[in-house]
Amino acid sequence: MAHSAHPGGQVDERAASMLEALFTQSPIGLHLLDTELRVVRVNTATPVMRGVPPDDLTGRPVRDVYDVVEGGDMEVLLRAVLHSGVPLLQRVMRVRVSGIPPQERHFEISALRLESPRRTVLGVAVTAIDVTERERARARTEVLDAVRRHVGRTLDPAVTGEELVATVVPAFADIAIVEVVEAVIRGDDPPSAPLSTGTPLMRTAFRSSRTRSPQAHPVGDVRRLPAPTPFTQALTDLQPRAVTLRPDTPWLSVDPPRAEAIHSAQAHSLLVVPLALRDAALGVVSLYRAGDSPPFDEEDRELAAELATHTALCVDNARRYTREHTVAATVQRHLLPRHPVTHPSLETAYLSVTGADPGAWYDTIALSGARTALVVGKVSGGGLNAAATMGQLRTAVRSLSAFDLAPDELLSRLHHTAGQLAAERSHLAHGDPLRREALTADCMYAVHDPLTGRCAMAAAGQLAPVVVRPDRSVSVPGAPGGPQLGTTEGAPFAAVDLDVPDGSVLVFTSDPALTACLADSAGPLSSAPEYRERPLQELCDALVYALPAGLGRGDAAVIVARTRSFPADRFAAWPLDADPAAVAVARRRTRDQLDAWDVDDETAFNTQLIVSELVTNAVKYGSPPLQLRLIHDRTLTCEVRDAGAAAPHVRHAGTVDEGGRGLFIAAQLAQAWGTRYTAPGKTIWTEQSLTGTIDADG
Repeated sequence: MAHSAHPGGQVDERAASMLEALFTQSPIGLHLLDTELRVVRVNTATPVMRGVPPDDLTGRPVRDVYDVVEGGDMEVLLRAVLHSGVPLLQRVMRVRVSGIPPQERHFEISALRLESPRRTVLGVAVTAIDVTERERARARTEVLDAVRRHVGRTLDPAVTGEELVATVVPAFADIAIVEVVEAVIRGDDPPSAPLSTGTPLMRTAFRSSRTRSPQAHPVGDVRRLPAPTPFTQALTDLQPRAVTLRPDTPWLSVDPPRAEAIHSAQAHSLLVVPLALRDAALGVVSLYRAGDSPPFDEEDRELAAELATHTALCVDNARRYTREHTVAATVQRHLLPRHPVTHPSLETAYLSVTGADPGAWYDTIALSGARTALVVGKVSGGGLNAAATMGQLRTAVRSLSAFDLAPDELLSRLHHTAGQLAAERSHLAHGDPLRREALTADCMYAVHDPLTGRCAMAAAGQLAPVVVRPDRSVSVPGAPGGPQLGTTEGAPFAAVDLDVPDGSVLVFTSDPALTACLADSAGPLSSAPEYRERPLQELCDALVYALPAGLGRGDAAVIVARTRSFPADRFAAWPLDADPAAVAVARRRTRDQLDAWDVDDETAFNTQLIVSELVTNAVKYGSPPLQLRLIHDRTLTCEVRDAGAAAPHVRHAGTVDEGGRGLFIAAQLAQAWGTRYTAPGKTIWTEQSLTGTIDADG
C-alpha cells in the first residue's frame, strides 16, 4: 500500500506544483471564483491587475473587477457556467481598465466549472487573455473592407465624403471630417502639391459619435484653411500626420473655431490624411479620437493612408464623371431648342424632370399647313457619346420632317439612319469602349393639325403620350410601339390618329415610368380641367411638384402641349373643277381673300401667280377632285390638292419650250414649297413670308 500511495503522492505534489506555477508564472490571466462569483485568487498575469495589488481584488465580486463595455454581462455568463456546467469558451469582451488615463482593452474570456470528487460545485475557473492588438488589427481590416465596399458607390465627390465618414465613425474614429478642393467638386483637374494656402476647400462631410460635438464650420462651407496647421502641412507634402491635441497646442491659435470645436468634443488625438493622387491634392480627411478612446498609433496611421488612397480614387472618378457630365450637359443644352415653336393653335412648353441624362431630347417643328410636329426621344448610354448621338438623331428628324412624311414613315427612315450609326460603331477600333456600347433609342413623333383637330403619331420603343381631353378623361393611346431605333428588328411602325378637341392637354415624355405615373387616376393630371386656362408653365411646375420622390433616376424630356381651335377667319378652302377655267376662278378667289386679310399688294400679286401655276399643274397632270386652300398663319400658305399620285418636280425649261416653268416660278416666288402625300392623292404647298417678299429673280 505504501508503494502504491507513493506515486499518488507524487501526482498530488505535481498537480499542486503545476497549479502554483499557473498562478505565479503563466502568461495567461487566471481567476478562481467561488460559487458567489467572488474572487478567491488571481495570478500575476491577470490583465486587470496592472498596477493593482492582488489583495485589492480578493473577495470582490467579478462585476467589480471587470468593467465590461461590450460583449455581454460577465456575471450572467459565469452564473450560467456555474449552473449548467457548460464551459464558456473564447468570448471576446471589451473592458475598461483603470489607469491614467483609463483604457479600453479586449479580453478573450474562457470559464470552466470547478467540482469536487463528490461532484460538489466549488466555483468557476476563468482565464483571460489580452487580445487587444489582435482585435484592433481585425477591426482595421474590417474598416478597410467596409470602406472598399461602401465608399465610391456614387459618382458625386460630396457624397463620397459622406460615405467615408459614415463608414469610419465610430469603427475607427470618433469624429471624421472631409474637405475637398472646390475646383475638384466642379470637375476641374486637381492642383499639384504643394497646395497654395489660398486654395478654397469645401467641407463635404462631417460625422461624430459624440453627443456634444459642435462643428467648427458647417457642411457645404467653402473656405481657405488658416496656415500653418497640420492640414495645410499635409496638403503641402501629401504626408499623413498624427497629432496629440493639448490646450497649449500652438497651431490651434490660428484657427479659433476649430480649436473651440476640438475642446468641446474633448478630442485628444488627431490624424490628418491628405486625399492625394499622382502628386495632386484633392482634399484632406481629419480623424479625431476623444474621451476614453485610445490615441492613434502607427498602425492606425498606415490604415488611414490606405483609406484615403481609396477615397481619393473615388473622388477623382466622381470628378471625371462630373466633368464629362458637365460637358455632355453643355452639348445637350446647345443641341436642344431653347424655346418651343409657338402657334396660336398649339401652346407648347419644354420640361426636364431631372436633367441627368444628356441622351434625352425634345423638339417642336413647324410644318406646312399650320401643323406642328412634336418629338421626344432618348438615346441609350450616357455622357458625351449619348449627347452626340442625340444630336445626330435630332438633326435627322428635322431633315426628314421637311419631306412631310407621315409619322410611321418618318420613323422607318429614322430607324434606317440609326442602324447606319450603329454599324459605324461596330467598325471602331477594338480598344474603343464605344464599340461595345449598343446604340439604341426610343422616339415618338407626332403631328398636330389644328385645321382638323387631330394628332397623328407613331413611336419607336415603348413611348406613348398622355392625353387629357376637356371632358376630364385622362388616357394613354394604345398605339403599338415599334422596334427601338438602331436594333436589327425590322417590324413596321404603326401610326394612330387621335381626335384632340380644343382645350386638350397632351404630355409627351421620354420615360415610360413617368408616363404611367401621369396617366394614373390619382396622378398629377387628374385635375386636368383646371389646366384649360392655366398658364402652361404653371402646369409644368405642378406636374413636377406632384411626381413621387425617386421617380425618373435618369432624365425625362417632356413636352406639354395644349390645343386651341384654329381661327375660322384665317383659312379658306374651295373645290375646283378639273377644267382650265378653274385657273381664273382660283385667281379671283385668292385675290378676294387676300384683300380681306389685308395682305400687301406685292405679296398678293405673287400669291396669285403661285396659285395660277399650281392649279394649272393640277388640272394638267393631277386627278380630280381638286381643292385650293389658303392659310393665313405664321406664313401665308397656298395648297392645291388632287387625287393623283404623280410626284411633281422642278425643271428648267429650255428657251423655246412653251411649258415646264410653272413649278419653277412658284418655287422662286415662295419662301418654301413641298409635296405632302395623303390618302388618296397629294398636296402641293408653298409658303410666303408675311414680313417680306421674295422676288421672281430669287
